[in-house]
Amino acid sequence: MTEQKQPPSQGHNGLRIEIVTKLEQFMHVMAIRAICYMEDTTFPADQAFDGNDFQCTHIVVYLQDEPVGAVRIRWFKDFAKIERTAFRPRYRDVNHLRMLAEFVFSHIARKGYSRAITHASPKYARLWRVLLGMKRVDKPAASYFGEDYVELVKELVVPANAITLSSDVETLFRTEGAWDMRSRYESIR
Repeated sequence: MTEQKQPPSQGHNGLRIEIVTKLEQFMHVMAIRAICYMEDTTFPADQAFDGNDFQCTHIVVYLQDEPVGAVRIRWFKDFAKIERTAFRPRYRDVNHLRMLAEFVFSHIARKGYSRAITHASPKYARLWRVLLGMKRVDKPAASYFGEDYVELVKELVVPANAITLSSDVETLFRTEGAWDMRSRYESIR
């Protein structure tokens, strides 16, 4: 049996989106984050990178073989939180963001979550609302580095094949996001 590979999301012009499952992909995410958060903003390193990077799902965006974007998802009881969305400056494009968001929303729903949230500065909150269909939550904004961050939510449709306690045991052993692909270690029944 061949090695399990997760299916990448194929897009226009060679754009592909992958769930991080290898160290090289993780390093690509961290490089993108360093460029976008430490160079493009005033975020200090300990804000751009934190302990949550080891308790989440990272997703990386490639254009051909070049890492151009990244995002992380943290998982809570009733919702998933989208964080650290970043595209390298010359690859910032609403179509790339839309494709990444569709991939992220689909992944969250497949895990059985019906709600995704994010926190964004007003500048980006409008983009999340208009382009991605998120709604502002009626909560006071949180202030970081002198800028307010508002909470946005998107209600998701959980598919019939969501990962649940009823899922096959084999499915629960499989790599994140590759739940439909038989592992080379599974027995054939």
